[in-house]
Amino acid sequence: MQALPNLILVGPMGAGKSTIGRLLAAELSRAFYDSDHEIQARCGADIPWIFDVEGESGFRDRETQMIRELTRHEGVVIATGGGAVLREENRRVLRESGTVIYLLTTVEQQLRRTAKDRNRPLLQRGDREQLLREMFALRDPLYRATADVVVRTDRRGPRAVVNEIVRRVTHLVDPLQCKA
Repeated sequence: MQALPNLILVGPMGAGKSTIGRLLAAELSRAFYDSDHEIQARCGADIPWIFDVEGESGFRDRETQMIRELTRHEGVVIATGGGAVLREENRRVLRESGTVIYLLTTVEQQLRRTAKDRNRPLLQRGDREQLLREMFALRDPLYRATADVVVRTDRRGPRAVVNEIVRRVTHLVDPLQCKA
């Protein structure tokens, strides 16, 4: 069987990219990188501070640079920020750098998972539900256009999602390996 390529998780905030990414990396004995966490570590500042000082555009520039860096690794699991797909350059780099998995979830699930999170600057203004619905309408087609695999995460435990990803990605690499 061929080796599995880089596995890159995309999807909206609250879809479980970080949690599932960590578990997936552990399951496959791979290094895990979370682009948002890597940006914060590099800057020595949290994302809301970066948004306040540099604006969304400044953050997106940092995100693009980090995606370029992280995708140079081989055999890793990468979780991207929810807005990473907004730039065509990012979508292209992600598609060229591994198997992209879209973690799809409902707006209702996002609301539950982000209810107490103050580290998401885009949700700190206005009606959270309306903002999430608008972001979904804009980003869902971009996630789908970038992804090789779409996996639903709502009403499922992270371990079940990881098992499905492993099964489906293994099937992509070696269709004879799985009979599902």
